[in-house]
Amino acid sequence: MFETINTNVNKTVAFLETELETFNNALQHKVIPKKTYLLREGEICDFEAYILKGCIRSYYIDENGSEVILQFAIEDWWVSNIASFNDKKPSKIFIETLEDCEVLLLSTANKEILLDEVPKFEKVFRLMVQKNLSATQNRLITTIAKAAPEKYLDFMKQYPTISQRVAQHYIASYLGISAEFLSKIRTRLSKQ
Repeated sequence: MFETINTNVNKTVAFLETELETFNNALQHKVIPKKTYLLREGEICDFEAYILKGCIRSYYIDENGSEVILQFAIEDWWVSNIASFNDKKPSKIFIETLEDCEVLLLSTANKEILLDEVPKFEKVFRLMVQKNLSATQNRLITTIAKAAPEKYLDFMKQYPTISQRVAQHYIASYLGISAEFLSKIRTRLSKQ
């Protein structure tokens, strides 16, 4: 169960077996059914979740009452609301499973203990936040600077398996376009 997460964290820092054991003991294994909320708007996020199996989305509700998807997360990815987790403030986003999922949860309290006991994890989590910030900035640039067909092609490059796993209206929401317009883009691109 811990093999993939240990490989994930070992990509940036070489850990001793005893350090990985301390890390693994800090994690809570959970099986979560499809369409379950891990976090709702207004709640304080008290976890970082590593996905062993399944697909999860993060989204918010805009002023028109529409869902705006911020992120999809699949196997070997982490998902959380970093602002709420770090600042202990109510979340502005929802985190929901789109498939039956299996995750390893790291609570706020267990993370603090882990960082005290194995300080090398500071680097792992710092690099994860930097990677997330980089991805967020790239997504923002794509959203602002590119036309819808380019956004869709970038999406397919970044998330090559997602289109077979989630409904098209979720992809449209992520791209900031209507499901109908996404259908037209897909039809046009398939003819090229």
